[in-house]
Amino acid sequence: MAELSRRSVLCRSLGLAAAAGLMRPYIANAAATTATLWWTQGFAQEEDTAITKIFERYQKESGNTLDFTIMPYAPLRQKIVSAITTGTVPDLFQNNPAEIVALYAWDDKLVDVTDVIDTQRQEYTESALLSAHCYNKVTRNRSFYGVPYNQAGLLNHIWRPLVEKAGRRIDEIPNTWDARYDFFKGLQKPLRALGMRKIYGVGFTLSSTGNDTNNQFNSALITYGGQDIVTKDGRLHLDDPKVRAAVIKTLTYPTTAYKDGFVPPSAINWNDSDNNNAFHSKQIVMDIDGTISTEVAIIDNRQDYDDILTMGLPLNNDGKPVPSQVNNACGLIPKGAKNVQVAKDFLKYLIQPKICGEYLKAGLGRNIPAMPSIVKNDSWWFEDPHRAVYVNSSLIGPTAPAFWVYNPGYARVQNEHVWGRAWGDIITAGITPKAAAVKAYNRITEIFAQYEISQS
Repeated sequence: MAELSRRSVLCRSLGLAAAAGLMRPYIANAAATTATLWWTQGFAQEEDTAITKIFERYQKESGNTLDFTIMPYAPLRQKIVSAITTGTVPDLFQNNPAEIVALYAWDDKLVDVTDVIDTQRQEYTESALLSAHCYNKVTRNRSFYGVPYNQAGLLNHIWRPLVEKAGRRIDEIPNTWDARYDFFKGLQKPLRALGMRKIYGVGFTLSSTGNDTNNQFNSALITYGGQDIVTKDGRLHLDDPKVRAAVIKTLTYPTTAYKDGFVPPSAINWNDSDNNNAFHSKQIVMDIDGTISTEVAIIDNRQDYDDILTMGLPLNNDGKPVPSQVNNACGLIPKGAKNVQVAKDFLKYLIQPKICGEYLKAGLGRNIPAMPSIVKNDSWWFEDPHRAVYVNSSLIGPTAPAFWVYNPGYARVQNEHVWGRAWGDIITAGITPKAAAVKAYNRITEIFAQYEISQS
């Protein structure tokens, strides 16, 4: 199997573009057709307004009709699972959660969308292309099964006034992993001495639900040196000493912080919105969370909005930079869709840099583009300090795709929250990180045995 490289991506893109003779942004239909779309509700109302305007604009310009439904994350996820199971599917939905593109591609449940990607292939980051380039066990090959339209990574969200109230300065915040979170643990005692009896220094999410747990574990694992747990050939490397050492560190640091009382007791039950709520209520000094949803949620409260300091994730403990692991929201077309051409047509329309940039800007920049040219050609992305940090850390700077990109077995690992359960075992059952790691290794090995990828 040939490895997807940036060079081959660009070469194939240029060849296809030349053959197509400057591809049209979307198809001119001889007869209007209706497609059914399911879309995930945004964290901010502005996101829903923005995508609705895109739907309406597309309909006006194309003559096609989009029968669209916008619904909350969890109900839509259940609806997607039900649709794929029964075979009664819409024409387009998103990868909700992100890893289903790899799982459904593996099972040959998705339509190949290489022709859509080719219209803008040269614009994408390599991480975005990899996130949609998945293995199909029926064809025994990789192809594009999702169309990325945004990119998201983890950030640190910090209450600047709480740092200063504890007698420290912002420029004292360390830029290496353990030292940074040790710094925030150290703020808890002086803040409590000032009467803030329910304040906690660190907002680690340590539950076995939601995406935040998975994202936090994976980012820490990379920082501690475990980035090769799954390599580009789809192989699992739990026998790699570096990976094993990184796993132990990733299991140990946050659970120790929890047991030592620096993390709210409820963090073992947090879902994806609970850490945001804890931060907004100033229960925690800092949080690790994806996107700038934390900031955007209170953008109308300018005092609090401006009091938040947004930082990219720290360097590793040796002071070396590590890539930001990113996820990409993609449009997916399920097999069995009745109006594939209209679904593809809309996706071609959406990923035009001008259209996509306008859409994400109208959504307050909570999610950033998967195309660097969009931000490089528009200073708006750098005018807000929160957004500027986000763009630099999760788009302009070095990035890496999620581990499940290389093998859908890791998507199952995330779906089952294997690592979150390991954290839970350490905290609630009192087992050692080493024992929790062994238990996790056994389950992960069982999962990956079901996802063997042919090598060529």
